[in-house]
Amino acid sequence: MTAFFTAVVIFDGWLDGSLTASIADDKPIQGTVLCILVALLAIPAQLELSKLSAAKNLKIFIPVSIIASILFATYRYWQQEYWHQFLVIRPETYLIFLSVFVMLSLLLYQYISYGTSGVLANCGANYFSILYLGLLSSFIVAMRLEFGLWAMLMFVFVVKSADIGAYAIGTSFGKHKFSPKISPSKSWEGMAGAVGTAVIVAIGFAVCCDIMVWWLAAIFGLCFAFIGQIGDLVESMMKRDAEQKDSSNNVPGFGGVLDIIDSLLVAAPFGYLFFMLRFR
Repeated sequence: MTAFFTAVVIFDGWLDGSLTASIADDKPIQGTVLCILVALLAIPAQLELSKLSAAKNLKIFIPVSIIASILFATYRYWQQEYWHQFLVIRPETYLIFLSVFVMLSLLLYQYISYGTSGVLANCGANYFSILYLGLLSSFIVAMRLEFGLWAMLMFVFVVKSADIGAYAIGTSFGKHKFSPKISPSKSWEGMAGAVGTAVIVAIGFAVCCDIMVWWLAAIFGLCFAFIGQIGDLVESMMKRDAEQKDSSNNVPGFGGVLDIIDSLLVAAPFGYLFFMLRFR
């Protein structure tokens, strides 16, 4: 999966010219392949979240939630300068009206399908699923478009390497529980492994790709090791509430798509903020 994702991102950069430092090579539309990948991942992720919600007698309106998640996730793509000749609307205006239309669509779907039964619970669960999968993932697309593919790859690799470090060290040496009420398998030893792995990967990316100075990369790795693990705990809360071990069995050895992207989703807004402060 790591090799596939890296290949997709690099191929995407090759197509739009952002793989090189030359501005002359840049195409007017950037990040198309990544945007498609993010949109496609929203489909199985919503289906998995729907199953978790069903365990609590909550109805996820699949047609509305999938379309709305994709529209939120890709909104930054449509705000590129090339599209301004077709879509003359500011990003904040787009999000405001999209939020309103999504709310009204959820209420209409609720009325047609379920009437007045569970209005607040169903519409609330749907809106949460859309913001969780759609709005949060939009920051990954934004990172790619505003700060380049290497910065975005650095973010993804640091967060996921923290997951690997936490699992490897935690299963081997974990004794002191990190969050026993939410995820009994997580330990402080695993967190130390997450931090160590994330810092090493962050420094390696920063030095090799000239993204930031090494000491700032070390801070980046330290911060996103913790933030990524918090993202994992967020999904663990939902699974524990639904009394499910994994979001699905679609990905052998991992569980479901949600189990793979959970740490990235919560960390994405903070990653965007970090790079925004760094590059400005």
